Amino acid sequence: MAPDTAELPLKFGIGQPVTRSEDPRHLTGGGNYTDDNNLDNQLFARFVRSQVAHGVLESIEIAEAISMPGVVAVFTGADLSADGIGNIPSSLPLKNRDGTPYVVPPRSGLAVDRVRHVGDPIAVVIAKTSSQAQEAAEVITPDISPLPVVIDAEKAIKPDAPQLHEEATNNICLDFFVGDEDAVEKAFSEADHVTKLRIDNTRVVVNAMEPRSVIAEYDAENHKFTVHMPTQGVMGVKGTLSKSIFKISPEKLRVLSNDVGGSFGMKGAAFVEPISILYAARKLGRPVKWTADRSESFVADHQGRDSIIYAELALSAAGDFLGLRVNGVGNCGAYLTAMGPAPMTNVICRNIISVYKTPAFSYATKAVFTNTVPTGPYRGAGRPESKYIMEQLVDKAAREMGIDRVQLRRRNLIPPSAMPYSSPNGQKYDSGEFEAIMDAALDRSDWSGFEKRRSLSEKNGKLRGISITNYLENTGAAGELADIRFRDDGTVALVTGAKDMGTSHRTPFAQILHDRLGVPYEAIEVIQNDSDEMSAGASGSGGSKTLVGAGNAISDCASAIIEKGKISAGHIMEAAVEDIVFSDGNFIVTGTDKTIHVMALAQKLKSLKNIPNDVPTSLDEKAVHDASPSSFPNGCHVCEVEIEPETGVVEIVKYLVVDDFGVVINPLVVEGQVQGGVMQGVGQILVERTLYDEDGQLITGSYMDYCMPRADNLCNIDFSTRNVPCKTNPLGVKGCGEAGNGGSMPAVMNAILHALEDNGIEELDAPATPNRIWEAIKNAG
Repeated sequence: MAPDTAELPLKFGIGQPVTRSEDPRHLTGGGNYTDDNNLDNQLFARFVRSQVAHGVLESIEIAEAISMPGVVAVFTGADLSADGIGNIPSSLPLKNRDGTPYVVPPRSGLAVDRVRHVGDPIAVVIAKTSSQAQEAAEVITPDISPLPVVIDAEKAIKPDAPQLHEEATNNICLDFFVGDEDAVEKAFSEADHVTKLRIDNTRVVVNAMEPRSVIAEYDAENHKFTVHMPTQGVMGVKGTLSKSIFKISPEKLRVLSNDVGGSFGMKGAAFVEPISILYAARKLGRPVKWTADRSESFVADHQGRDSIIYAELALSAAGDFLGLRVNGVGNCGAYLTAMGPAPMTNVICRNIISVYKTPAFSYATKAVFTNTVPTGPYRGAGRPESKYIMEQLVDKAAREMGIDRVQLRRRNLIPPSAMPYSSPNGQKYDSGEFEAIMDAALDRSDWSGFEKRRSLSEKNGKLRGISITNYLENTGAAGELADIRFRDDGTVALVTGAKDMGTSHRTPFAQILHDRLGVPYEAIEVIQNDSDEMSAGASGSGGSKTLVGAGNAISDCASAIIEKGKISAGHIMEAAVEDIVFSDGNFIVTGTDKTIHVMALAQKLKSLKNIPNDVPTSLDEKAVHDASPSSFPNGCHVCEVEIEPETGVVEIVKYLVVDDFGVVINPLVVEGQVQGGVMQGVGQILVERTLYDEDGQLITGSYMDYCMPRADNLCNIDFSTRNVPCKTNPLGVKGCGEAGNGGSMPAVMNAILHALEDNGIEELDAPATPNRIWEAIKNAG
């Protein structure tokens, strides 16, 4: 029943370390992931994938497979094409240097005439059981005439390189440029010192805990699809599948997404496999299910990172930054994902200046097609790469010029007095106290005591290094929906398109609503999983934008409810609207003891008769928070390592983070996000790397060959915040989901290089494996 008293104290409000409401269910095995579900009369799908990295698809013999027990159908790209099924779209506002659009080659659900990477789907087998589908898929052997292969992005743009797509001359998807070349040329010509660096941002496999899965059903009577799948936002997938691919009205496609076991950007948009699964469900009139196994995920999920960057920093003799010039090549893989070439082009560009005054800037990158698995967003999607470049440049410049690396950073930090600050890469920072954060990190890490600790390590035969790295990120466009509904049973439904992927959205969302409206925390149900419950404005999660968008939408919606409630409460309590105030969930008639709680008011309105036309009859409300300017989370990481020189083994012995996330809704959730992000950055620097041979075969195609970070790769993280509220959104929040790996990648690598500096080692490609470090020490003599 709804509360009928004004004595409801606020609990679990903004800033409180509330434990995650979803934890008990997950920790006791109560999670409900896509693969946990099965529908009546359901069929199972298995894909036939190319074992060749590049070739002409001459024919596909499917007769034997169709005749096997349990097999219901086999579909090929020709079937999809004949029925007018569309291609995966990519339509970002990115332009080439000459103003022309970037190249978007067609990518269908199943390959038609040509395969372009190992794992390219060629056919799909539909059978009564998963094992029957698997057995039938194994007998299908496509006839493929091999073509020359190119896997290296720098080689792919050479005139004699194999061409993947007719539309992409020299395999170039996008020739991207931002900056002032004349100003940069002048800065470099006047510089007293120029530091140059080549950075290999290694390719990684996303490896979400839950593999991708799809269940599709089709209602022939109403001509409507229902799709069950893990995603970062049901409305985005709904729009792509309905309008671009099946060319139907969006109302004819419903997307359901229950628990999502990690995504990191990989489940943010529609992949090719759901196209075939929906197609089969409609053709056969039965539900169809597909779940990737782990080996399949290595070649079917998009991969992350993969760019080669050449960066130059111009400095004065005193150490002032004069200009930054960056050139690079990014590897898109064989096709574009929904985010297209953005991570390796404009996202790096928007973030690379970071916290430093850099008067002149230019950034030029070519996004290139190769015969590898397509790449796409992976936690940070260009942001970590940018810090990896900039922070290594700063450390190298300090070494070359004989300037203390802390003082070089301090000299070039943007001061608070410069806010709002317009950077030469087109960003406008609203807030930040970068020097104070760096000083806090220096103090908490006992930076001044490092040499004593290094001496102790040397006595034990080990090398010791320490690093300090600053970061600043711009978060994604933040528009989002909030729809608040007061139910008859006394609970409150909060509908938003910002999907939880293990990212703890439910708890802070409920905290905001509880804080702003006084709704009992335990009465709130957050709904993120059903596109039929949502309307325009629901955009989904990604780019560290969720709280800026959804959080402010919830706050806006609560404000609208309060204004409506004053009118309704005034009618019920026979008072003028201007005499009604709202406090701690209660509408109060000023100067009297008359009061009614928002929950009681919502229930009262449901039964009240003869309400005047100018009095709201319901407190239900919907709000869309329009895309705010980016927020700019920032911070400082300190990493300390020991290296065993006889084996090259690295141990992280101390790790510290000081962050500025603006107004923090839930510090416990924020700390968890940072810890996870740091670990992913550690993994990329120490152990993770995706390798292909010259024929385009994936060498690191299983956990036997692809190493993941483990708990013993990292020590406990000393986490703290020094927050400055964001000035461009009402809540004052800044995104936090991708900050951890943005700082950790350069922090770990710079600490390793500092430990190795007495050996004359100034550069080292990731991953910094024991063998690679041992060889570097050996070769340095």
